[in-house]
Amino acid sequence: MFQWSKKVVKSVTFNPEIGDESLLAQVESFLEAQPEKTFSDLCKEALWQALCVPDSVPPSPNTAALPMEQQIGELQRQIAGLEERFFAKESNRLQAMESQILQLSQQMAQLAIMVNQAGSIQPASSSVPTAEVVNNPAFITDTTPQEVDPVISRLSSLVDDF
Repeated sequence: MFQWSKKVVKSVTFNPEIGDESLLAQVESFLEAQPEKTFSDLCKEALWQALCVPDSVPPSPNTAALPMEQQIGELQRQIAGLEERFFAKESNRLQAMESQILQLSQQMAQLAIMVNQAGSIQPASSSVPTAEVVNNPAFITDTTPQEVDPVISRLSSLVDDF
């Protein structure tokens, strides 16, 4: 088996043919557009793609070769992305909690109205405590509805519509 040294230098020759010259021009324009990459990086990426090596295998670009400002910028972009996803998730949770609180408030208001209506329907001069009426079925004999105040009936219809 062939043992390579830690750093292997291979050369690429561009001939004065139209195909090679146009390829060299493309390489130069690509490297001008991405100054953080080197010709070596570009060759390695092309070899990975040409040899059909899975994307998970190629090594990540050498961050030590990047200037410190670019490394900091990349970390800041990653942090900003994490913060954005975190805040979006928390915002959704907050909206869900606010919706639940609103729903519970509406249910409490409806319950308060029902309690008030039930309190106004029961006769105030009843000599039997309500606990005895509820616990003793002998007191529940009259199933005819009590007369309801017309104002309360109009309000209850509005609450039901709400």
